[in-house]
Amino acid sequence: MSNPDQIQRILFDELDIRGVVCGLKQTCTDCFENHDYPIVIQQILGEMLAAISLLSSNLKFEGRISLQAIGKGDVGLLLAESTHNRELRAIARYEGEIPSGVRFVELMKGGQVVITVQPEKGQPYQGVVPLDGDSLSACLENYFASSEQLPTQVHLVSDGESASGLLLQVLPAEGTTEEDWERITHLAATLKSEELLNLDNETLLYRLFHEEQCRLYEPDQLRFKCTCSRQRSAASLKLVEKNELLEVIEERGQIDVNCQFCNAHYRFDSADIEALFANAGPERGNQQVH
Repeated sequence: MSNPDQIQRILFDELDIRGVVCGLKQTCTDCFENHDYPIVIQQILGEMLAAISLLSSNLKFEGRISLQAIGKGDVGLLLAESTHNRELRAIARYEGEIPSGVRFVELMKGGQVVITVQPEKGQPYQGVVPLDGDSLSACLENYFASSEQLPTQVHLVSDGESASGLLLQVLPAEGTTEEDWERITHLAATLKSEELLNLDNETLLYRLFHEEQCRLYEPDQLRFKCTCSRQRSAASLKLVEKNELLEVIEERGQIDVNCQFCNAHYRFDSADIEALFANAGPERGNQQVH
């Protein structure tokens, strides 16, 4: 992969079609390193990281977008998230042995996929993606077709250590005909998974669209970064009664809040809790353990 941890827009000069291609390598490593995930979970989370990278290219404001798969079986949650700065993180919650080779829709049978957009200023938006396709790509395509009325083609691939994605979508403008869209998506449908995973973006673009007038924008970097903090952890504790927290501290000596994304640990003692409920906030040092 010659374009790891980058996302690039594809511009079709004469068509109202947008394209986005992304690749992730170190980002996947950083997301998975604190977890002992089976390879099938890493593969599916890799696809979700690629998908959320593609979806983040549509953010027009400061905030974050998340993609959650909520299951009713052994896999309870798969989550990938990106900020407008292309900072990503992901997590899986599951029980028992996960068989190798299981497909996304089989793993999440009976569940649902949820896309949540959370602007830093303004109200969040949430859309439910029905599991009515044979892959995560198909589910996202169906979502855009039904909820956004935008013809969309999504390609996702992951080997558990790296991931790549390609999105093509008709822009809400007059100019692109149905024949244009069919031609572009027919060309993209010839793309093989190993090509998407291993070819650099320039080669990939030539391989698919050398007869079209298209080019790549300058790339943006993708990277893992967790948004947890001591302040966020304190805010979550404030949802619990003060006396209950003090009872836990009396029994254990302290309260440890652990981030499941990056394995950071935030410790709170009785003085921190008293300050928190006095609206002063725990400002007694960082007290963060990695």
